[in-house]
Amino acid sequence: MYCGKTAIFLKGGFTLEIIFWAVFFVLFVLAEVATVQFVSVWFAVGALVTLIVTIFVEDIGMLAQLGIFILVSGAFLAVTFPWLRKVRASGHTSTNADMDVGKNAEVIEEIEPDKGTGRVTLSGVDWSALPSDGKSVIPIGTTVKVVKVKGTKLIVEAKK
Repeated sequence: MYCGKTAIFLKGGFTLEIIFWAVFFVLFVLAEVATVQFVSVWFAVGALVTLIVTIFVEDIGMLAQLGIFILVSGAFLAVTFPWLRKVRASGHTSTNADMDVGKNAEVIEEIEPDKGTGRVTLSGVDWSALPSDGKSVIPIGTTVKVVKVKGTKLIVEAKK
C-alpha cells in the first residue's frame, strides 16, 4: 500500500488499494454470514463504498480511503442501529417450539413426575410433559397451560 499520490498497478490494471478494499469487503461479508447476529454489515458497506470510490477516483490517498471507510461505516451504523434495537426489542421468537409457550394442551396420559410419565396433546401433536413444580400429578383430561419447552418435553401447569 502507499500513502502517496501514485498508484501501484498490478497485472490486469488493479491497484493494491482496490484489492485491499475488495478483500476487506469479502471478509466482512463472510463474517456477517458466519454469525446469526449483525456483526460486520456496517463495515462491509463501508468497505464496498470505499472500494467503489477507489475504483472511480484517481489518485485518492490511503488516508482519504480510510476516512471514507470510517465515515460511511459510522453513518450506516448510526442510521440502522436504532432500527435494529427496535426490531430486537419486539420480542422475536427464537424457535418454533417457543411459540407454544402460553398455549393450552390436554392431558392424554396422567402426568406423574415420580414415574417420569405423562403426555399431552397440543395442536394435534402428542408431547411428553412434566409439571412446572416438578411434583404435581395431573390427571387425564385436564387442560394445562404450556409454561416452557425443554427439549422434547413440555413443562405445563394445570389451568385454574
